[in-house]
Amino acid sequence: MTETQPPPSAIAGRAAPPTSLSFARSLSDNAIGIFPPEAFEEEVVFRRVFGRQQIIMSRAAGIQHILVDNWANYRRTAAGIRILRPLLGKGLLLSQGEDWRRQRRTLAPAFAPRTVPIVAGHVARAAAGSVTDLRAAGARGRPVDLLAAMQFLALEIAGTSMFSLEMARYGAELRGLITRYAVRLGRPNLLDFLLPVAIPSPRDVLRWRFRRRWLDFIRRIIAARRAQLPAGAPRDLFDLMAAATDPESGAVFPPARLADEVATMIVAGHETTAVALFWSLYLLAGAPAIQERLAAEVAGIDLGPDAAAAALSVLVYTRAVVQEAMRLYPPAFTLARMAISDDLAGDVPIKAGAVVLIAPWVLHRHRRLWKEPEVFDPLRFLPGAPPPDRFVYLPFGIGPRVCIGAQFALTEAVLVLATLIQNFRIERADDTPVTVRAIVTTQPDPPPPFLLHRRC
Repeated sequence: MTETQPPPSAIAGRAAPPTSLSFARSLSDNAIGIFPPEAFEEEVVFRRVFGRQQIIMSRAAGIQHILVDNWANYRRTAAGIRILRPLLGKGLLLSQGEDWRRQRRTLAPAFAPRTVPIVAGHVARAAAGSVTDLRAAGARGRPVDLLAAMQFLALEIAGTSMFSLEMARYGAELRGLITRYAVRLGRPNLLDFLLPVAIPSPRDVLRWRFRRRWLDFIRRIIAARRAQLPAGAPRDLFDLMAAATDPESGAVFPPARLADEVATMIVAGHETTAVALFWSLYLLAGAPAIQERLAAEVAGIDLGPDAAAAALSVLVYTRAVVQEAMRLYPPAFTLARMAISDDLAGDVPIKAGAVVLIAPWVLHRHRRLWKEPEVFDPLRFLPGAPPPDRFVYLPFGIGPRVCIGAQFALTEAVLVLATLIQNFRIERADDTPVTVRAIVTTQPDPPPPFLLHRRC
């Protein structure tokens, strides 16, 4: 008998193919609305937006060509760059060409598998602290905002694993900066699509004022970390990144670039992992049988700092739950790439200047690619199950620009989820409908309250 559960929420905003203005409005309000119904049925959907060809690509051969075989022919869109640049600067996520290659090979050793035990220990300590806080909240019998709890926990993990710093001192300011940017300045508007990157819009002026405040904050964190006594061995990712050298030139990151890399890792790392954890808990709350199977797997396992890395190998079902949650609710809901030159991708002609959307939100719910795609079923990812095509399950992207922190994000999500379910039975506090709002990541709208019941 298949262990499945009906989807706990409806898909929001499936709209007809948009006009350019309605497309911009959907991106600003809820980007799920840019995907028409046929995108979930057809391998390739063509349309024109802002006078430019746009292709929603769900053909595996086409995705492989664009993201792997001929990836250098595709770059981020101008709108995406101008919106993210104030937060991420010239860090790895937004760099291009030789600059990107240099950053990638310099950072790669800091994210090698040998560093997982360092990260696992930090995750275990932070997760244990979160359990203490959540127990106190649960003991008062009050509903808990698990989205906020996961955001602050992921931020604490980012802070401790990257800087060996307690983030209580910085957490509220950092969350406030990111939230204000996302709500006020991170939403695209019409000028973001119409103006070249070199021509600033009035909103760009506000974005760059924000960037001054943001960089000041990041530099304060780096200064606090540098003020610590040096250690003999690397304690965290900052030690590894600060000491990283380009294997070809021997150069280290200059201070300004190091600040951009730190900002990229904090923003990209903690925000996406937090929503992946939230959706995992949300799905488990609506699927008691699946939650209890996970609880049986984690019962009695030592998830303490010294044992956490070794525990990863036995958390097989827990990992499958996380992978299935990221299928249904991928934190990064779409990848937008613009073709530099004419190309042919999976027999699909692509003109120079065309924008290709490779959308995990669409791919992961595509009716031709998955059996019962809207059903929560972790069995899809257990050993022995037929694996999904590697080009239709893309929670971290794929190819040369695959997320460099993917292994760390999975480590964090699996260990935190195991720790929480080891300690709590989680259920919804009410049945208020929850839909998905996609702006920068896939967020619940509204965040629902939960009840936590102690297991031990």
